[in-house]
Amino acid sequence: MYKFEQVIQNLERNLEKHTLNDGDKLPSIRELAIQYGVNKSTIIRALHDLEERHLIYSVAKSGYYVVRARNQADFKKQEIIDFVSAAPDPGVFPYLDFQHCINKAIDTYKNDLFIYGTSQGLPSLLALMQRHLANYQVFTQLSNIFIVSGVQQALSILCTMPFPNQNRMILIEQPCYHLLVEHLQTHQLPVMGIRRTEQGIDMDELERIFRTEDIKFFYTIPRFHNPLGSSYRTEERKRIAALAHKYDVYIVEDDYLADLEHNPKSDPLYAYDQSGHVIYLKSYSKIIFPGLRIGVAVIPDALIQTFNRYKRTQDIDSSMLSQGALEIYLKSGMFEHHREKIRTSYARRSQLMQAVLRDISLQQHEHFAIPSASSHLTVHTHLELHDRLPVQRLISDAQKKSIHLESIDKHYLASFPASNLLKINVTNVPEDRIELGLRQLIEIVSTIQFNKG
Repeated sequence: MYKFEQVIQNLERNLEKHTLNDGDKLPSIRELAIQYGVNKSTIIRALHDLEERHLIYSVAKSGYYVVRARNQADFKKQEIIDFVSAAPDPGVFPYLDFQHCINKAIDTYKNDLFIYGTSQGLPSLLALMQRHLANYQVFTQLSNIFIVSGVQQALSILCTMPFPNQNRMILIEQPCYHLLVEHLQTHQLPVMGIRRTEQGIDMDELERIFRTEDIKFFYTIPRFHNPLGSSYRTEERKRIAALAHKYDVYIVEDDYLADLEHNPKSDPLYAYDQSGHVIYLKSYSKIIFPGLRIGVAVIPDALIQTFNRYKRTQDIDSSMLSQGALEIYLKSGMFEHHREKIRTSYARRSQLMQAVLRDISLQQHEHFAIPSASSHLTVHTHLELHDRLPVQRLISDAQKKSIHLESIDKHYLASFPASNLLKINVTNVPEDRIELGLRQLIEIVSTIQFNKG
């Protein structure tokens, strides 16, 4: 056995026996090297292995800490293969880094964080955000940036407020982000859908709708679509921006997984907007942790006053403490460090998922089809089930084998004919369980008896 493997096993035993508990700091690399009688590079290699498996977490200029002690409850949880959850993997939450940023924010801003702020956002964060957004090819003025309490708040405001084009109908992709669907239907807002598949949308149909309907805005997720997992090609993004200008229709671009993009040439739809018709939304909940509830909205000049007025009536300001902590997190370089870590973690999951699906797709299956979009680097995709295959039966059978699945129905408007799809998300599936889970899922799907018509 190699020395670094002995170090790993010893540290793992300490975690299991609770010799090291949640939040405990590990001895320094130098101290561990002396303790085990090995060189520093061996210790670093062992620590990197434990970090990749989310047992420990590094804090810049501080050291390594225990993320969570492994116990029986953790092992039981690992028996469940969850293809439903889209929340970030709790194993890579930057608990200690962000705790440090919260404490630092309180020390830095003191009373300023505990009084009412401005509806636009913490001024110092807005200035930093302007530079930060430029890294995503989103170039804008300070006056156009709003900090929001998650993308959901921005969507709620945009759905409610009037637009300069005086139109009322909201156009959404089908399927679509399920909470927006629920919001629109709950508040009985005028809405219609356009079908999106792995190939994208019918651009001629989109133009027809823009031309003949009173479309207020078109909500779209150009990359890593929720729930399909597919992305628009560059030509499609350019065409949508051009049509928006031609027919005076606004575009709401939800770029919620921008931080997982590996292709440096993949720009947001916003980058092709020449007429001020694209509203850009970005979330930090999906890359840091959901409880942060911080997002950013880039609002065109023509909408600023109205958006600001409607936002003030909702919450006066988004959490100033969260904003202060996020500013320090971005400024310190911790965000970049964390982003690379989570991108690497999700890339491995994506590659494992793709490899299994590619292998499965080489065989003929009458119960389902695997979309070619599975070749893209994304942590979620979908299966196209036979039209007559009972998806609730599939979900029930999978549940008996500790595989969690969910129907895609809630991603559709009640009035829109839903496709028989099954969404698959590996965000919270341990890497060593992805292949097992997918092959068990395919086996379950393939054994379901139904009338094929």
